Amino acid sequence: MRRGPQRPEEPYRINERITAQRVRVVGEEIKVDVYPIQQAIKMAQDQGLDLVEISPNADPPVCKIVDYSKFKYEQKKKQKEIKSKALKVVLKEIRFGPNTDEHDFNFKLKHAENFLKEGAKVKATVFFAGRSIVYKERGEILLLKFAQGLEEFGKVEQLPKLEGKRMGMIIMPKAKK
Repeated sequence: MRRGPQRPEEPYRINERITAQRVRVVGEEIKVDVYPIQQAIKMAQDQGLDLVEISPNADPPVCKIVDYSKFKYEQKKKQKEIKSKALKVVLKEIRFGPNTDEHDFNFKLKHAENFLKEGAKVKATVFFAGRSIVYKERGEILLLKFAQGLEEFGKVEQLPKLEGKRMGMIIMPKAKK
């Protein structure tokens, strides 16, 4: 067993690491066709490039004649672009007590409206401290009233649910038109 820093496994097989006997070769200035592996590697070496297996599951596997380091750089760039376009979901939490006053409720409702307008999900939580757990119904009524106040900005993703001493509900923003 080797110790020390391990090199990460390469995602693509190149040149001699390709195991297929015959491969379909694509690339610039190349006739797309099926070639024996040795001939395909020779074609790549003649151009000073590498033979990279792009689609190993195809029959026969598809290989491309490219500069491998440049190819890896392009792949990383594509992955980064895909990642940056992925939607990041933000979850904002708003906490209540079972006896939250009307003014405090409206204040938190306004904050939740702003969060939903920004595209964040809102998790509304009623925390039952001490013996206030006997007011479970009040907590549920409060959360449903909260959802009703936000129905033009978002829709309920998860109905009020009691988990220990907390009752929570998740509201997601409505799709923008």
